[in-house]
This record gives sequence, C-alpha cells and structure tokens, in this order.
Amino acid sequence: APVLISILLGASFSRYQVEESVEHLLAPAHSLAKIERSLVNSLFPVNRSKHRLYSDLQTPGRYGRVIITSFRKANMLDQHHTDLILKLHSAVTRIQVQRPGFNYTFAHICILNNDKTCIVDDIVHVLEELKAARSSNRTNFAITYPITHLKDGREVYNGHQLGGVTVHSKDRVKSAEAVQLTYYLQAINSLNDMVAEKWESIFCDTVELFQKSNRRVKMYPFTSSSLKEDFQKTSRVSERYLITSLVLVVTLAILCCSMQDCVRSKPWLGLLGLLTVTLATLTAAGIINLTGGKYNSTFLGIPFIMLGHGLYGTFEMLSSWRKTREDQHVKERTAAVFADSMLSFSLTTAMYLVTFGIGASPFTNIEAARIFCCNSCIAIFFNYLYVLSFYGSSLVFTGYIENNYQHSIFCRKVPKPEVLQEKPAWYRFLLTAKFSEDTADSEETNTYESHLLVWFLKRYYCDWITNTYVKPFVVLFYLVYISFALMGYLQVSEGSDLSNIVATATRTIEYTTAQQKYFSNYSPVIGVYIYESIEYWNTSVQEDVLEYTKGFVRISWFESYLNYLRKLNISTGLPKKNFTDMLRNSFLKAPQFAHFTEDIIFSKKYNNEVDVVASRMFLVAKTMETKREELYDLLETLRKLSLTSKVKFIVFNPSFVYMDRYASSVGAPLQNSCISALFLLFFSAFLVADSLINVWLTLTVASVEFGVIGFMTLWKVELDCISVLCLIYGINYTIDNCAPLLSTFVLGKEFTRTKWVKNALEVHGVAILQSYLCYIVGLIPLAAVPSNLTRTLFRCLFLIALVTFFHCFAILPVILTFLPPSKKKRKEKKNPENREEIECVEMVDMDSTRVVDQITTV
Repeated sequence: APVLISILLGASFSRYQVEESVEHLLAPAHSLAKIERSLVNSLFPVNRSKHRLYSDLQTPGRYGRVIITSFRKANMLDQHHTDLILKLHSAVTRIQVQRPGFNYTFAHICILNNDKTCIVDDIVHVLEELKAARSSNRTNFAITYPITHLKDGREVYNGHQLGGVTVHSKDRVKSAEAVQLTYYLQAINSLNDMVAEKWESIFCDTVELFQKSNRRVKMYPFTSSSLKEDFQKTSRVSERYLITSLVLVVTLAILCCSMQDCVRSKPWLGLLGLLTVTLATLTAAGIINLTGGKYNSTFLGIPFIMLGHGLYGTFEMLSSWRKTREDQHVKERTAAVFADSMLSFSLTTAMYLVTFGIGASPFTNIEAARIFCCNSCIAIFFNYLYVLSFYGSSLVFTGYIENNYQHSIFCRKVPKPEVLQEKPAWYRFLLTAKFSEDTADSEETNTYESHLLVWFLKRYYCDWITNTYVKPFVVLFYLVYISFALMGYLQVSEGSDLSNIVATATRTIEYTTAQQKYFSNYSPVIGVYIYESIEYWNTSVQEDVLEYTKGFVRISWFESYLNYLRKLNISTGLPKKNFTDMLRNSFLKAPQFAHFTEDIIFSKKYNNEVDVVASRMFLVAKTMETKREELYDLLETLRKLSLTSKVKFIVFNPSFVYMDRYASSVGAPLQNSCISALFLLFFSAFLVADSLINVWLTLTVASVEFGVIGFMTLWKVELDCISVLCLIYGINYTIDNCAPLLSTFVLGKEFTRTKWVKNALEVHGVAILQSYLCYIVGLIPLAAVPSNLTRTLFRCLFLIALVTFFHCFAILPVILTFLPPSKKKRKEKKNPENREEIECVEMVDMDSTRVVDQITTV
C-alpha cells in the first residue's frame, strides 16, 4: 500500500510548478513596507516622475542594469572607454523582441518622461556632453561628484552611476573605475510583461556578446529576473551532487546492516529503510503538488531532515530486533521490536509534528519558512506510517528468512556445517553462518555480537568513555566547547542579504560583489513621501520643523522644505531669513547625507489657486562598510519620527520590503518551536515514568542549540531563513538521538550509574552511530554544491549532527556517571516472606529406582 500510494501521488510531481516570486517567499508577509509601497505607487506612478530615476532605486516593474569596469582599473571616463560605453548604450537601445506581427524595441517598452522620451540614466547625458566637449576641443567641461551640472543647467546626481571615483579639488572627477547604466521597462499588462521579460534575457546576451568583442573591459549584467533565476538555479546545480549523496547513503546503509554471518546480516533492511524515507518524501511532494503548492530551492533541505529522522527510526527497530531471542516466533519477535522501539519513535515524531507544525502556522511571517515546515510535517507523518507498515512488513519478511536459515541476500537455504566443509573456500566464505545447535546451552553469547559496531561499543568504547582518567578531559573539552559557543553567540548577525540564498557562479553574486566594491560610498536612495496637503509656508509648520530638527539632526528631509518654498515661489508669508539660516545650519550639522531632490503633486482649485496634494523627496546617505545596519537604523529612526511628527509622511525603499521586521519575522518560527518543545517536555514530565528524563532532555537540547548557534556564527553563517529552519530541526534531531539514551539510563534500577551508562550505550549506541554515519556521508556532497543556500544548509546540518553526536557519545555518558539520578536509592527491598516455589524434580537412575529430591529455597 505505501508503494502504490507513493507512485500514484508522486507521479503528479512530474508536472510541478516553480515559485516565481522571490519576494513572496523571503519577504515578511505582514510588512508595513508593503503597505507603504502601495501608497507610494498610488501617489507617484513611475511614468509621472518629473526627474531622472536613480540607478539604485528599484522601480516597480522590470529593468536591465549593467556595471562596466576594467580589469586594469583604467579610467572609464577616458575617450576610449567613453566611446565604448556609448556604443554599448546604442546597442542596448536597438534590442528587438520579436513577436507575431511586431518587433518591440526599447523605445516601445521603456518608461516615458513628460516629453514622451525614454527615461535613461543621467550619466549617459554626461558622457555624451563629455564626448561633444572633446570633439570640439573644449576644456571647460568638468564632471563633479556626487553632483554635477549639465549644459541645460540641470543638477544631477551620479553617486550611483560612477564608482571608484578619484577627485581633484572642489569635487572635480579625475577618474572613475566603474560606470553603471540602468534601463527601466514598462510592465502594465501581461503582454507587456512578457515582452519585457524577453527583453531582459536578450539584454544579458547582448552585454555578454559585447564583452566578448571587448575583452579589456568587464561587464556585470543584472535584471529584475536575475534573482529569481539564480535562486532556482540551486536546484539544477545540486542534481548530480544529490545523486552522489544518495549512492553514498545507500552503500553505507547496506554496510552498516551487514555482518559476516550471512543469515543474521540485514543488508536489505538498510536499503529498505532508505526506501521508506524516499517513499514518504515522494508522497509528501505529490500531496503538495496536487494541492497547488509550488516548488522552490529551500525544499532541498527536506530530504536531509527525513534522512536523519527516518533512518534513526529504522536502525532503532533493527537494534531492537538484535536483542530478541532467536528461538521466538517471528510474530513474537516483531511484537517485541514494536513494543521496545516504536514508543520512543512515536514520541519523537509527535515532537517533530508539533515544532514544525508551529512553524507552518499563520504565526510564521516568512512564507518560505511556513511552506518548508508544512511540507516537513506531511513528510514526517507519512514517514511514521510507512515505518509502521512498509518497514515493519520488511522486517517480518527478513525474520522468516532468518528463521529458515536462508541467505540474507540470495535467500537460498544455507547448508549445515558438515555439508559446507565439502565446498570451496569462497563458497564457505559467502555462506558463513552460526547455527543455534552449534552453541552449547551453557553459552549465553549473543549471536549478533559479531556485528562490528556492536563489538566495538561493547568491548572498547563503553569502558573507555567511563574510565576515571578520561572523564576530566571530557569535562574540560565541554568547557572549551561552551566558551567558543558563547563567543560565537555574542556575534550573531541577521542575514537579510538575498545573495545568501542563490547559486555562487551567477549574475546576482557577480553584480552584487561589483556593486559593493565600486558603489558602496552611498546608500540606496530613500524616498520620503508626505501624503497630506500642508501649508509649507505657514509659520506653525516651520516651528514643527525646527522642533524635530533639534532631536533628529541626522534626518535630512527638513532641508527639502527650503526647496519646496523656492519651488512654490509664494510671494506672501515667506519665512524670515533667520529661520532659513537656522534650518540650513541644522542640516549642515548632518554630513551623513549627500544629495536630495524633490517632487510635488499639484492640484488646482476652483479659483486657480495651487494646492499641494502630496510631495516627496529622495535622500542619499553616505555609508560605511556596515551600510545595511546603518540603513536599518535609519529606517527605524524615520519610522519613529513619522509616528510623532505632526506632518504625515512615510519612508520607502524597495529593500525595506525585505528588511522590515526581518529579525522578528525570521526568528519567530524558532522561538515558537522552542516554546512548544519546552511546553511539551514540561507537560509530558507528569506522564513519563520519571520526570528526570525530561529535565535532562531539556538541558541537552539547550546545550546543543546554544553550541550550534555559536559555532555557525564562527563559521560565517548568518541567522536567516535557512539557518532558522535548520535550528528548528536541530531541536528534534537532538531529542531523536538523546531521548532513548536518557530514558534507558534514568529508568534503570540497581547496579551503578556507570553500569547503566554502558548499558544505554550498548542498547542504543549502535542505532545512533549507524544513522549518524549515513547522515554525515549524505551531507558531504552537499558541501561541494556551488550555491550559498546549500552552503548554509550543509554547515548548519553538519554542526547539528556533530554537536549532537558529541553529546550522545561523550558529554552525557560522562556527566551522567556523577550526577542524579542515584541508583543506590532505587534498590527494591526484597520481602522475606516471599519465597520462590520450585517443583519437585523426579530423577530416575539406571536401574529404574525413583529418587525424589525436594529443593527448598530460602
């Protein structure tokens, strides 16, 4: 039944859909920036702009962008490179998109200015004037930075269009190492959007072809579709690495379940355990696809989550099978296996469903995290059902094969030793087995002890880790672990940079690297939008301005009031000169800002008077290396000011959609999952046999999560959507591996702590070790995938597995030997009145004389 269900549901996955919108996945769903963007678009549509657009201001719709630089750091403003850039500009504007009945050019789909001409970057006009000045041998034309003047008197900003600038006195540009051009496209309907998307693809091909013919320059093209394409490219570049991972896991799973004894070896169960996980994942994928879900590259982490949980459950069942008596019937042995292993597996599965279920709830503000958790819940649920049914049935079949003394691989009857001695050596080697009659009744050795991992743990490791001389070094090592984890924990940073989730050798990474290198002197353009009609010339408004400039000298939108006053040119009610001077002096105290411009929407009243409906201004701030943190602080400061100011305004930049409340949004699934896990552990403490199990489990989970967060920070992994999902999984992975160990130790009675530590390792250590080895081998190929997303995935999952393994096999076995619970207090006092009843034994000697011996036990 599981196989048929997986085939039926998984077949639908052949027609899966890919999620197109990266913003829908990675931007906070409930974001104030999205509301502000809607208001901005309604007040100031792009095609109504009265100024030249900045290259760093992403407008709604589509665009093409290119950075031109030189390998030898040449001056891009010299005659050769100027002609080259203008030649490229000409080639871009001549791009044609062929559609049935019409060929679209840039002029057909560009954003138009008020004079019905295409809006292009001002740097193009600057280069054209520079070329004309050289042609006429004029030497009086000079480019200033970051603000320059054109021959028509316009003041234009080039801070985001010239990079790597060296200036003379008075900001005159001596040289520039990079030039950035942007071409904005319309996307007002489906046909227009389709043509613009095709134009972007041809744009990238045109730039790359142009570079091939001009190898001395380096060009970095980028479009509005580049981020989406590079995000989904991770899936394509990961295919062969995932296949390699699957082959390695299959090989190691078979080896981990194999023994020299050909009857008791279980190689097929290792393969079938992996097949169980695969069927469950395929079923979940089919359900998601049939319910309208769309695929995205974050789903690459789901198979590894299933691998860690599913394989441990199957190996634990196999470990329980080894503890059963061989003289029992298969049904009795199977019942013992389910009674021994499925209780803990059911509880850990329930924990997975709760923690990931909280992540899949509407409380999660990041859509990628919500979808990931939802898919994980479905896959884990079906994995539990398939382990019960599919793998349980497989265990029964192999049990009958073992009872019939059939070969574990070829399923043929194994001959008796006396028959086997007559066969060749290679034949005897393949059919080596120990029969039950070969073992005397006095021998109580377990036939499965010849398994390599069982033998290693029982004979060597358990005695070594509990040795008195080893314990101090383990404790010292744990203190070092905590110290480094704390050092990393104090340096945790939020990863809201979208380049962290795309493939490495892509346009997004190359363009972002070039932009940070050449254009990081100034922050992205921040728009300040006043969405009410106010009297800018009113004295009370001026007083409000002065009031807020005292507390927020850094907020420069007040300077724009002077521009408004000049632009409105109102003859009456102008502010006094001292007010203007005070305002300008207040602004000059804030050197962080480089440039401002303004735009106003007018409406005429019935008496021909002009009213200001809304107004906006753009500010550009000087930034340092930490410009993202500075931009976030600026956003928060402006937001607070907008709430207290009497003037109603909002601030917006396209990057705010991803930055707005990102820290709280991305951390919410982890916080909710931690709270739910702690609540379940606390609540179940009243239901389990001993509450100390949950106390130790809580402390272990906290120690593992703390260490993983600290070490992933030291390994240059930021706290983003992918790492948070891995941390949620880390809670469950720790409980998966540590809960059986702790429960076996805590519930053990009599003997000593050391004895029960050894017993817990012998009972559960093999399953933990087998699943850990398969898991690590499966992760290793992921490290070679050329993608930042898989790099984060590998580092987080590797740390989770390593730290959990360290706790299971080193920290807990040592700490539990000298911390509660004490085993001496658990000894049950025997009742002296209870006596053991033994039947009379009737013995018959050789001459048929009956002798009755009454045995009395005291």
